[in-house]
Amino acid sequence: MKKIEIYDTTLRDGAQGEGVSFSLQDKLAITERLDEIGVDFIEGGYPLSNEKDAEYFRRVQEMDLKQIKVCAFGMTRRKGMLAKDDPGMQALVNSGAPVLTIVGKTHDFHVTDVLRVTLEENLAMIADSVELMVTEGREVIYDAEHFFDGWKANPEYAAQTIQSAAKAGARMVVLCDTNGGSLPEEIAELTKAAIDALSEFNVPVGIHTHNDGDLAVANALAAVDAGALQIQGTINGFGERCGNADLISCVANLALKKEGYEVLGGDGFEHLTELSRFVYDTANVNRRNNQAFVGQSAFAHKGGMHVHAVNRAASSYEHISPEAVGNERRVLVSELSGRSNIMALTTKMNIEQDREVMDKILASVVELENRGFQFEAAEASFELLVRKTLGTFNPHFKTLKYHVEVEDVVHYQDLELTTEATVKLDVANAIKHEVGEGDGPIDALSAALRKALLETYPNLNQLKLVDYKVRVVNSEAGTAARTRVQIECSDEHDVWGTIGVSENIIQASWNALVDAVEYKLHKDEAASQTPAKSQIVATN
Repeated sequence: MKKIEIYDTTLRDGAQGEGVSFSLQDKLAITERLDEIGVDFIEGGYPLSNEKDAEYFRRVQEMDLKQIKVCAFGMTRRKGMLAKDDPGMQALVNSGAPVLTIVGKTHDFHVTDVLRVTLEENLAMIADSVELMVTEGREVIYDAEHFFDGWKANPEYAAQTIQSAAKAGARMVVLCDTNGGSLPEEIAELTKAAIDALSEFNVPVGIHTHNDGDLAVANALAAVDAGALQIQGTINGFGERCGNADLISCVANLALKKEGYEVLGGDGFEHLTELSRFVYDTANVNRRNNQAFVGQSAFAHKGGMHVHAVNRAASSYEHISPEAVGNERRVLVSELSGRSNIMALTTKMNIEQDREVMDKILASVVELENRGFQFEAAEASFELLVRKTLGTFNPHFKTLKYHVEVEDVVHYQDLELTTEATVKLDVANAIKHEVGEGDGPIDALSAALRKALLETYPNLNQLKLVDYKVRVVNSEAGTAARTRVQIECSDEHDVWGTIGVSENIIQASWNALVDAVEYKLHKDEAASQTPAKSQIVATN
């Protein structure tokens, strides 16, 4: 088994992505999580660029890390000065990081027209910088910036740059597809050329690919097959422009699809989904549902024929077991669904033999989706729909009336917007009439609804609204268009989604909110195997 090192640069290269920002605590938390899963290197940042990165290198030394090596990133010395006098070099040494990653120019055009130094001076800058860090007792990784474009333009000079780093003591030379425009066959060919150029120094190569051609992962794997021993990238592919190679996909492909490679110590792959979502949440970035291996839709099946086949043999429409990466299979229900989808989603209700009920549920889904409903992210509303179709749904309360008022109120000579909601419910055969205030109409309705129900159903204290989304269904109707409201709620055990559709956004929101509460009460009831205090008989 050939060991492939995993070098994570989420905290530095990933943080250059649009909309991505990490606090100091975020960076330390991600470092700890990557150490737990077995990542070999983590690049903490550029200690000269800002105080947060400098503080990271101070704080990370206090952590009890198991095996991950912390790297500080920097550039070769400036032109016309000694390496030991360069502020960037000094910052790298002072970071205390055991591994230093130094980036230098490979492409002659960048040397003469961007950096504006001679080709000979650039070679000296590379050698001086690497040699100083090695003298300081640090492990040095040399990143050859624009390697592939540089080699295509001037292979002789590109070879001299990486040989200069190897002669000076770099333990690895990493080939960077900085513009992200190379193809896998080019990556493989030039990786082999770089390995040949470094053979006399016994210095291995790594790969760092960007995703501008949507080929970063494919390019990284092509380099590994050509002999690269390290992959640099980011969790979830974060990074500038189109991002970096997604380490989640790189690791999963090497560990589960290819033969002969060892990554992450040969263990921990079942935590990849958890890791991916942790980094998304820490960065406060929306998850990509269609992300390979770990996305919510990676093993989601919607077409009836597909679900029927997966029920017979999962491998018919799944290239690996979702559990291998900590993900799970999901069956979606929609107008494209067949009985197989309904069967998969209603297994616990034991109705798979009742074709008449199955057809009735499917007909309801098709009719509701034609009106704008979408049950793929509203599994709780779908379960309630099934209960209503079966005649087993017993509501825990009945809505008699609700009202929302939004007005500007003079407060210390300033106008202040206030929102107030009133709800009137029949709860356990008692009338509850409550008022709630909030930041908006839905917040106010939620507050009033809780006040009306908490005395009878105190477990609603655990209910939290996680997300609220509004989408126009038929935009051609203008301001009279139907709106689809999707609400995501959670408690200490589960997360669930509900939906409401109406021309009136308040009504759509109320219906989704009521479904969320009813689902919570029904599932808690089922878990405790005890009936509710009081139920109102459902009427058609």
